[in-house]
Amino acid sequence: MAKKSKKSAEKYYESLFGDATVENLKESIRHHLLTVQGRDPDRAGPGDMYRALAQTMRDLLVEKWIATQKEYYDKHQKRVYYLSLEFLVGRSLGNSAINLGLLDKVSQAVHELGYKLEDIRDNEEDAALGNGGLGRLASCFLDSIATLKIPAYGYGIRYEYGLFYQKLIDGHQVESPDNWMRGGCPWEFKRSNYLFPVHFGGRVHTYQDVDGRYRCKWVETDDVMAMACDMMIPGFNNDHVINMRLWTARASRELDLAFFNEGNYLGAVQGKVASETISKVLYPADNNPRGQELRFKQQYFFVAATFQDILRRYKNKHDTFNLLPDKVAVQLNDTHPAIAIPELMRLLVDEEGLTWEKAWDLSSRTFAYTNHTLMPEALETWPVALVGRILPRHLEIIYEINQRFLTMVAEQYPGDVGKLEELSIIDEGHGKRVRMAHLAIVGSHSVNGVAELHTHLLKTRIFTTFHELYPGKFNNKTNGITQRRWLLKCNPDLSELISGAIGHGWVTDLDQLRGLELSVGKKAFRKKWQEVKRQNKIELAALILKHNGIEVNVDSMFDVQVKRIHEYKRQLLNCLHTISLYLRIVEDPDSVQVARTKIFSGKAAPSYHQAKLIIKLINSVADVVNNDPRVGDRLKVAFIPNYNVSRAEVIIPGSDLSEQISTAGTEASGTGNMKFALNGALTIGTLDGANIEIREEVGRDNIYIFGMTAEEVEFEKKHNSRSPQQICDENHHVGAIMESLNSGLFSNGDRGYFQNITGSLLDQHDPYLLLADIESYLACQDEVERDYLDTDIWTRKCIYNVARMGKFSSDRTITQYAREIWGLDV
Repeated sequence: MAKKSKKSAEKYYESLFGDATVENLKESIRHHLLTVQGRDPDRAGPGDMYRALAQTMRDLLVEKWIATQKEYYDKHQKRVYYLSLEFLVGRSLGNSAINLGLLDKVSQAVHELGYKLEDIRDNEEDAALGNGGLGRLASCFLDSIATLKIPAYGYGIRYEYGLFYQKLIDGHQVESPDNWMRGGCPWEFKRSNYLFPVHFGGRVHTYQDVDGRYRCKWVETDDVMAMACDMMIPGFNNDHVINMRLWTARASRELDLAFFNEGNYLGAVQGKVASETISKVLYPADNNPRGQELRFKQQYFFVAATFQDILRRYKNKHDTFNLLPDKVAVQLNDTHPAIAIPELMRLLVDEEGLTWEKAWDLSSRTFAYTNHTLMPEALETWPVALVGRILPRHLEIIYEINQRFLTMVAEQYPGDVGKLEELSIIDEGHGKRVRMAHLAIVGSHSVNGVAELHTHLLKTRIFTTFHELYPGKFNNKTNGITQRRWLLKCNPDLSELISGAIGHGWVTDLDQLRGLELSVGKKAFRKKWQEVKRQNKIELAALILKHNGIEVNVDSMFDVQVKRIHEYKRQLLNCLHTISLYLRIVEDPDSVQVARTKIFSGKAAPSYHQAKLIIKLINSVADVVNNDPRVGDRLKVAFIPNYNVSRAEVIIPGSDLSEQISTAGTEASGTGNMKFALNGALTIGTLDGANIEIREEVGRDNIYIFGMTAEEVEFEKKHNSRSPQQICDENHHVGAIMESLNSGLFSNGDRGYFQNITGSLLDQHDPYLLLADIESYLACQDEVERDYLDTDIWTRKCIYNVARMGKFSSDRTITQYAREIWGLDV
């Protein structure tokens, strides 16, 4: 037995450091089943196989990661640190196998062991480390960073529970814990040797040092330990692997022995439980003081641990901080990590003894800030009292930054008190709050928007005076998506068809998709394209049947809107169109020429009652429509519960029409619009976010645009040229929709059930202007219907969309960040 075990071990380690053959992969899987899981390989189930295969992939990744790290050190390269409160990773198995170039070998290996790779992959939980577009963008960026061989790290929090698991009960969203870690995470390495203290509370002690300088020391704090957990992110087929370092909270003391010895066993562990709450849940509800405090603590927790790690790495090679901005670039993904600015100042001034002026010069050349919102109410602020209680030294530093900044403003705008109030980091008019976006702008050398319209509006509407004050600081970096996950992985049949036509170069150079235009005129190619789409729709129909119990017609138009539920994203407008279709079919079945399946998915924040009511309305409309025999297969409605990355990977390839219908001037960019277009769905949308740039790329004839522009929206809000009631009175289709809502048709006769929705629609000050845009939207939907009737025209438009999506690769976005913000030669 001993000889056999030794031989097995030799084969196992050979598989790590030699070429990964099918036999080596099989041997490694058996090794992990036997020695890591303690399972008999002959009796293992799909879940066991998943963990063993994941650990096999992880072994291959960590070898390449070590080599990558050595290269960073040997070449003394500048490092990029991407700080994000979210990383919506999704599942890692398929992505890792593809990027390592091992998908076929892995598939063959598990087949020879008696399993199907698809069944094994279904045992992986989506990593609930993010919620929406912000987190998914961060994950796409890490994929591109690794593929482009940029020396970088992602930093965030290892949430034990995600936002929530969404169930639909009687049409209502019901939240339950998203315990994605219940079976452990085979992809992570827990680094107990990287354990850093994070301080909260306490007080500031001031003193004079031996040189007579005024100094501050943060003392008498409550401490929590941050432990590093690493997940490997492979580049595509390039042996370059970076790590996403996530922090998990650990108590500074596991047990209070005094309480324990007194018999107070709950009290003995109370401190541990309270400390470790910090990394338990993504986005704790902030509609109460305790939730606000926890969310603020989360932000500082991961920032404080990250900067101890960054400076540890920097100080290993440098004796002074003079080269900090030349060796370190920190990108703040939205304002959540903005507390990093006073934290770095505290470290440099209080801990390292630099002068304020020197520290500020180094700090401000190190940070860059990405803004992700156009709505002033969504710009993050924190009560001064909360900041002072949790981080007393940081509040002092923020006030010092603000005082010096306002002195500069006063010199630029002498006697203009209004400018001081507008630009101040401290908002004095709302109970004194720290404006985190202002802090990020003042403390960074670069501020970027994420779409051309977004950046334009930041300069001209949201931060006009900052733009005047800092000419050149604001710049645009239009978002992108990684084609490795959002085409190669999620749509393998279409990927194969594309590669057969133009080769495989598009996987790392998306501009090569332009070559598809040569195939648009080929009838055989269009036919294959249609066959791929139909097969994808069959898979999506199976998903709907599984989760909704609804059989849908795969030959109907799959009209899809999947994203976070929010009033500005206007799922309600889509629902109103659904009601219009239903009423038309009931009144005159021949008036609707194209059968449709309306597909919705997305989560509403637990305390966002209006958004949750919209979910209920969609499901109530679905109940009526799907059970009306007069409708049949002409119209079906499905709200797929618990939207996540793995479900998106089925929904997006099977979609015909992509709904990107936010009120113009509200969506910063959007990346769902890019994913749908890259997979051959046509867009119906407003001139908002990246829709504008998509139209520029794909051509006006290959996208369906409706509604007001951002400028027209602002005019309408001020002048209200037509009231919502007037629109209802003048347009009988719109009036019929509103009447159906008021009549109780979708609420079992309860006329008042959806009155909050009808009230918001008829409100003359509706900020999202649904009824002001509805006539244009309904007319545009009619145009979509006419084009869909001609399969040949529709297919040509789809191919042109895919062929012209080269701009929207995250590889292009990251190349721009690297060259224009981080100072790297890529």
